[in-house]
Amino acid sequence: MVVGVCQLRMIINGVSSLKEKRGVARRIIARVKNKFPVSIAEVEDNDLWQSLVIGFCMVGNDRSFVNSWLDKTIDFIENLYLAEIVDRRIEIMNINS
Repeated sequence: MVVGVCQLRMIINGVSSLKEKRGVARRIIARVKNKFPVSIAEVEDNDLWQSLVIGFCMVGNDRSFVNSWLDKTIDFIENLYLAEIVDRRIEIMNINS
């Protein structure tokens, strides 16, 4: 089994409240859930209104397949133009029984 995990740190320009930030986060998360086979959530900086950190993961049986889907998901989020990605961290683990 291969598990791929990604954490994206983003800056949201043009928001002035936590309510606006959460709206952007909900839109990103909903669109990713509808398009990709990943689990996704806001994971850090919940009370900072211009900073958004989301994490998502995917499980598969082929390392290159999982890596490819993580990359496609990052590109999709970037092309939404709702937030600017300032840092990304990816880890892919092989878990053997």
